[in-house]
Amino acid sequence: MLLQFNFSNYKSFHEQASLDLSATGISELSHHVVQLANEKVLPVSAIFGANASGKSNVYKAFSYMRHLVVRSFQYGGSSDTAKASDESSIFPRPPRFAWTKTNTEPVSFEVYCINPSTCRTFNYGFSVDEKGVVEEWLNEKAKTARKSKIVFYRSRNEKENDFSGLTKTDSNNIITALEPEVLVISLGNKLKVKKCQAIAQWFYQCETTDYGDLGENFFLCHRLPINFREKEIQDKVLQFFASFDESIKGFNIEELPSEEEDTPKQIHIESLHKAVDSDDLIGIGLQQESAGTIKMFSLYPVLMNVLEHGTVLFVDELNSRLHPLLVRNLIRLFSDQGTNPNHAQLIFTTHDTWHLSNKSLRRDEIWFTAKSTVGESTLYSLADFKPEAGTKIRKDEHYEKNYLLGKYGAIPSLNTIQIIFPDFAAAEGNQPYE
Repeated sequence: MLLQFNFSNYKSFHEQASLDLSATGISELSHHVVQLANEKVLPVSAIFGANASGKSNVYKAFSYMRHLVVRSFQYGGSSDTAKASDESSIFPRPPRFAWTKTNTEPVSFEVYCINPSTCRTFNYGFSVDEKGVVEEWLNEKAKTARKSKIVFYRSRNEKENDFSGLTKTDSNNIITALEPEVLVISLGNKLKVKKCQAIAQWFYQCETTDYGDLGENFFLCHRLPINFREKEIQDKVLQFFASFDESIKGFNIEELPSEEEDTPKQIHIESLHKAVDSDDLIGIGLQQESAGTIKMFSLYPVLMNVLEHGTVLFVDELNSRLHPLLVRNLIRLFSDQGTNPNHAQLIFTTHDTWHLSNKSLRRDEIWFTAKSTVGESTLYSLADFKPEAGTKIRKDEHYEKNYLLGKYGAIPSLNTIQIIFPDFAAAEGNQPYE
């Protein structure tokens, strides 16, 4: 389980931002809290804020960190020798905080997690710049231990390197093959170093989905559940659909002929609905279903993956195309330990203030992003927010109403929308639009 995600100098965030999923001592919705390895952890975090306040950048920071862990073993030597046409081998330039010309500091990312199977807590992080990895570290702590132990510390200054937590064979193999652009965790996973594999696999099994990105949205909506051709899997998808749309009674799958032998076969999927005037089932192309139904179909594989492995689902704009009651059902799915026995976690950004309710979320599950007048974003929890009077927010407050009134910050500063019509522009001596 994710305890904390920290990052700094990334996009609109300059100082370190911390998304903390450790439960505070507040009393409401105590059944949300998971106790694991002497820690109390939350299964849900919801991030609210104005447009361009930095909500999506929290998502992108986690997605970028996951991307480097999963893919950086490919980037070895890419800064000098990669072909310009081979984009997959080029180290992705980290987007620094943009609002200062003199910013040359590295971009940093860090997680604190608990391995549910071993109850060990690990702290993993790294800093990168355009040349590659500046430093990287992994520490772990046993359930009964007081202090963490170093598994490895890696620095651009190789004299500071410490691989004492790995076997001599593993450390020698890593040092021999390590490139400036490659993370130790990513390389160690490829070399089958067990302590590296455990961390890398956690990141592999996490899911990040951005429904605000048109390209990614298109890909997600064409992603099929694994073994979807099997009747058992289709029945599970139908059971999932029944929680919000009982009109779909089944699926019809047809393989489309391919003109070329090497071209992957495409399939056509129809959702089956009961006819109004008979007991027959009528097939409708899945892409003709509502945008919300298609989104839930695309969510099914990632939901099943994180619920099975007990990892993190981080969704940007979860509310897009989904009814608020359906989103609340997803929140309950993760908050209920009966439906979420492996302690998976849901982190999502949203504009839907309907979920700002003390009946749906705890104060420490509600987060806000706000941007200053100089363009710098901050991230803070409702549980830690203190109004000017200095008292903390009470659990019986009307969160949604007070948020929209601006009492918690993180709302847009609005002026009257000015629209210049052609006639008005002409009256001012400007050329009207054709």
